[in-house]
Amino acid sequence: MAKAAKETFFLVSSEGTGFFYTNRKNKKKGKGENKLKIRKYDPVARKHVLFEDKKLSKVKKKYSAKASTEAKSE
Repeated sequence: MAKAAKETFFLVSSEGTGFFYTNRKNKKKGKGENKLKIRKYDPVARKHVLFEDKKLSKVKKKYSAKASTEAKSE
């Protein structure tokens, strides 16, 4: 039996702290659905803020990839 096609997306803080949550949703359900917006706790800002469904910036992805390769080399 095949696995359901799930897509990972990021809930990025509207405060601009760089903190994000990850979530998964089924690609087959909810075609044309609106972007998810939810109030969650941002530990960097230390308060509840609006998190929106967005792509992470290239800098953030590059930084996380660079950090993981440095950790492996040590």
